[in-house]
This record gives sequence, C-alpha cells and structure tokens, in this order.
Amino acid sequence: MTLNLKKTLLAAAVALAATSVNAATELTVYTALEADQLKSYTKGFETANPDVKIRWVRDSTGIITARLLAEKENPQADAILGVAATSLLVLKDHQMLQPYKPKGVEALSEQFVDKDATPSWVGMDAWVASICYNRIEAEKHGLPLPTSWKDLTKPVYQGHVVMPNPNSSGTGYLDVTSWLQTFGEEQGWAFMDDLHQNIDRYTHSGSKPCKMAASGETPIGISFAYRGAKLISQGAPVDLAFPSEGLGWDMEAAAIVKGTKNLDAAQKLMDWAVTRDANTLYNDNFAVVAMPGVAKPVENYPADIADRMIDNDFEWAALNRERILKEWQRRYDGKSEAKN
Repeated sequence: MTLNLKKTLLAAAVALAATSVNAATELTVYTALEADQLKSYTKGFETANPDVKIRWVRDSTGIITARLLAEKENPQADAILGVAATSLLVLKDHQMLQPYKPKGVEALSEQFVDKDATPSWVGMDAWVASICYNRIEAEKHGLPLPTSWKDLTKPVYQGHVVMPNPNSSGTGYLDVTSWLQTFGEEQGWAFMDDLHQNIDRYTHSGSKPCKMAASGETPIGISFAYRGAKLISQGAPVDLAFPSEGLGWDMEAAAIVKGTKNLDAAQKLMDWAVTRDANTLYNDNFAVVAMPGVAKPVENYPADIADRMIDNDFEWAALNRERILKEWQRRYDGKSEAKN
C-alpha cells in the first residue's frame, strides 16, 4: 500500500468518525437528579446508545415541573428522567406525556410502573425522607437527636430546623403530603403549624438542608437519606434520623414528552431506564430500586428502610398538588429563602 493511499484511507476514517459523532442525536432531558449522579447515568446510557447524546436541563423538582407546564404548547424537552412520579402524574393529567412501553418493563415491580396498558411513565428508584442531625452543633445548643417528626415541634428546637419549600422541592412536597397522609389533613396542618414555629428557613432545594447541617449552618435539616448518607461517607459530623411515624417517599421516574421530534432516541432512553444495568446504577445512590433482586445494602442506610416507608398514595398527592401547595404557601412562605 502506497503512502498516499494510506493517508487517503486515514483521512477517510477520520472523516467517517467525525460524521458519526456529528450525526448523534442530541436528546434534551429535563431532570431533578442530583448533579453528582448525572455523570454515571450519562456514561451508562451513552455507552449503550452511542448514537444519542444527552443534554441535561437540571433544577429542583418543583421548578422543572412548573417549566414543563409552562412549555406545554411548545415543548422544549424530549424526555424526563429523575423527576418525581407525583409530578409526572400531573403532566400525564395534562396529556403531556407520550405513552410508551419500554422493552423489558415487565421485570420491574408493579408499583414502579404506570398502571395503563401502555405506560406513560416508569419508576427508577425511591428517595426517602430523613433528618440530618449535626451532633457537634446540636450538642452546643443542647438538642437531642429527634426520633419522631413530632419531636421537632418541641420548644427546644426553636430556630434550629431547616426544611425544603414544597413549591420548589420534590423532597419538600413528599414531606408535606406524607404528613397529611400519616396524621390526617386536619392534624397534618396542625403539626406543620407547630413545626413552623421552630423553622429557621425554608430552602428551594431538597438537599440543601442536609448540606447546611453538614457544614454547621444549622443543627437539623429535614432532607432525604441519599444526601445525608453521601455526606456521612465524606466525613461530615452528621447522623441520620428516621422518624418513628414512618418515612415519606417519592419515586424518581422517566417519561417521554409528547411532541418530541426525537421520539426514537427518547424511546431508547426509556428502554435503557428499565434495564438491570440502569437499576444497578440507581442502587449506587438509593436502597430501593424498581427492579426486584438488584438492590444491595447502601452505606449509612438502615437495612429495613423499605419497611419504614409509608403507604404513599401518589394519585392523591398528584390530584391535590395545586391545593396543597397553595395552602402551604399561604401559611408558611414568609420564612422561605429568596429565590436566586
């Protein structure tokens, strides 16, 4: 083979590779996943689907949900991955999701799949409420480790509790709806009235209260187990408390946005989301995942965390979302942080 021919073939190969990269479909995916989860999920999906590249648009659950609703007549997203199932039920009610039955979805637990014959969404994993307790700061203020939600209404905790705003945070919304289901609506609002007296502020991120506890900005942050477990592994002086009345939870879920021009690529994302490989990645962060038999114990989670999760009525939480958020805002929004 002559030198010129070798150069010609090499140039052609480089051009072909460049063409293949340029030909990859860019899939715009809205997500509320934690930023430190996106790298492994991107790698997992794109390795299995090299012809598709994900462009993530990330924000808190409430903000992503509001954005999708605002874009209803002119959708900007192709798909959704890692947004609360309660939010996807709202979008489904607005006929904004494209039904699709992913290949292999039968392997998932029934509770993680939309009940329609052709599901509009599929679940990924469950994220669970918890209390992040900074033992150093708590000792300074004489604050015992709370063992129940109602403990947090005791006068000793006044000004020492931070929690997420449910209008912007999915974690905040699962807290509020779980309390209303656990205590009943009348007693649930009464509990939140008492809790409000002890709240220092409401944040617009579900993970922020735990991060604040880890850094010593607050002794107690109502957050979720994933963030607390990660911070403990990084050496933060935090303990996780799992209140005795039961733990609110929601599931991260995936769906296709109706009207996407990249339907084939969006279907590939859904097919990947229900695979064993994807569920194994979910288990790196969460102790409860959609595919039975995959989950292994997660560091700093209690082994029986699934047994502590309440019997959550997602349909009720979705149906009553607007009413609950409006009532919460009327009562408590005065302590919310300013939005960036």
